[in-house]
Amino acid sequence: MELKRVVVTGLGALTPVGNNVAELWHSLLTGVSGTHLITHFDPERFKCKIACEVKNFDPQCYFDRKELKKLDFFSQYGIIAAEEAIADSGIDADASDKDRIGIIWGSGVGGVNTFESECANYYLDANQPRFSPFFVPKMIIDICAGHLSIKHGFCGPNYAAVAACASSAAAISDAFNLIRLGKAVAIVAGGSEAAVTPCGIGGFSSMMALSTRNDDPQTASRPFDRGRDGFVLGEGAATIIMEELEHAKARGAKIYAEITGTGLSADAHHITSSHPDGRGARMAMQQAVEESGMSLTDVDHINTHGTSTPIGDVSEPKAVADLFGEHAYNIALNSTKSMTGHLLGAAAALESIATILAIHNNTIPPTINHFEYDPDIVPLDFTFNKPAQRQVDFALSNAFGFGGHNVSIAFRRYNG
Repeated sequence: MELKRVVVTGLGALTPVGNNVAELWHSLLTGVSGTHLITHFDPERFKCKIACEVKNFDPQCYFDRKELKKLDFFSQYGIIAAEEAIADSGIDADASDKDRIGIIWGSGVGGVNTFESECANYYLDANQPRFSPFFVPKMIIDICAGHLSIKHGFCGPNYAAVAACASSAAAISDAFNLIRLGKAVAIVAGGSEAAVTPCGIGGFSSMMALSTRNDDPQTASRPFDRGRDGFVLGEGAATIIMEELEHAKARGAKIYAEITGTGLSADAHHITSSHPDGRGARMAMQQAVEESGMSLTDVDHINTHGTSTPIGDVSEPKAVADLFGEHAYNIALNSTKSMTGHLLGAAAALESIATILAIHNNTIPPTINHFEYDPDIVPLDFTFNKPAQRQVDFALSNAFGFGGHNVSIAFRRYNG
């Protein structure tokens, strides 16, 4: 069976540095940090008091009161980002194809805000002895895909992918394979997260995973910098519309890029720490390049996982150097988490958009907040502090998650 080609025809985003794709891209190129003191709740009791929150967001501008009763913030964010991508692609215009359009969604924790509030109401409020009937359908990770399917009548493959911080990468990988196997003509793939809550901040803080640079939030996310002290928790959503090439051409869709391969692996090492040699990361990248039918020397750019953690920021560049050899020093790497923070399960979809736009515009956003070189990190080109103008024809986007999950996605310039 001949595998079909898969292209990207729509983008959508709601992020800490922009409430749509145009705002996001402008912020990434100008090095805007989305980190501020937490406003969603009083963080006084926590060591970490900072996060990358979505800003200037009023859900009542998007949903009526009846809808809001059914939607956790992670679903609200996801639906808004997906609607932008669907409109951008025009995929909803033809009713005849809806049985073959699917939705695959990624999230690491889903409706944690709903879980917290419902449990608090039950245990702390004597006047609230029962849980809301919306508790479960607001909280479960697959519900965002369900809402979008119901609204648009998309009856193709519909489910959620969960792989911690690689969740939306797994969703994109699944969508890629389903389309090229002919199981769908298009899939809405993405992820959303809304974990800037007391449990979200408290849980990651207890692991000493978060930055505590509360006195200087704007520079707290410092991937690959010697002074990094943990990641900054982010929230938001991102969506890409993936489509079978001939289907996209037949309807005259604009094409941002082509997805040519994915790689998936496990570290089989530790529940939270990456393998120190980057073994799983290397395997995932190698698979993605090989599946693309490309050479390692064809890779121009890698949007790294780059979270600003002590161990992960050492192991990923090591994996790049080990896999690519001398060519590793010709690849422009970056970490957009330096600006957006870490959106957990939604991070990979957001970084896929950044990678796609880097190809589309031949411009690589910077890794901001670099002040001092770390001698433990292989000295590759991390695009520190300023964007880089260069030809980008083939690029990877990496995502790794607790549990040792690794996903690498390969994007190529579409040339017909």
